[in-house]
Parts: sequence; C-alpha cells; structure tokens
Amino acid sequence: MADPQLANKIEEYIEKIHYSDRYSDDHYEYRHVILPKPLLKFIPKEFFDEKEGTLRLLTEAEWRGIGITQSLGWEHYEVHAPEPHVLLFRRSKNYVPPAQPQQANKPSNTKRK
Repeated sequence: MADPQLANKIEEYIEKIHYSDRYSDDHYEYRHVILPKPLLKFIPKEFFDEKEGTLRLLTEAEWRGIGITQSLGWEHYEVHAPEPHVLLFRRSKNYVPPAQPQQANKPSNTKRK
C-alpha cells in the first residue's frame, strides 16, 4: 500500500474487529466475527459472491489476510446475507492443534579451550 493514511485507516478498522464469545453444541464450538462495515470496502472483490453480493466462504489464508486473528482450527462455514459483515466460524468441539515440531538442540555459542 503506497498511501500511509489508507494503511493507517485499514489498521484502525482491523483493530475494531469484534470477536464473539464461543458457544457450542454436541459437535462444534462456534463464534461469530463482526467486521467494521467500512472494512468491507477494502476486501478484494474476488472474496465476494457476485450473485449474492455477500462474502463467499473464505479459506483460512483469506480470512487471516483481511485481519481476522483466531487460534487454529476455525473454519468460515456460513455467511449471514442480511449482515455481510458478520462471519460465522466453527471448529470441532474436541479440536487439538497439531503438535509443533521439536527443534534439535542447537550447539551453544561457548568457546572451547
């Protein structure tokens, strides 16, 4: 982004993203994310469903790319047409994040005599 004022404005909108509390049923936990309406103007056109005029279901890379930050395992599973700035997410109720690979012991930087 070449315009620093525009970048600052987008960052302001991203800071105002609202994350609901989690709620669940027997299979999933859910949450909804409410984007500030002005942020929609900065979302790439290809993220919208041309027929419906709403956001389409976004991949994790896409929703993270517009500034949504959540722990792992969430999927954007529903759009709420009357409120296109509300994104509905779910993840398996017993979701366990993948294990992080262990780093091998690195040699220390101590000098040998």
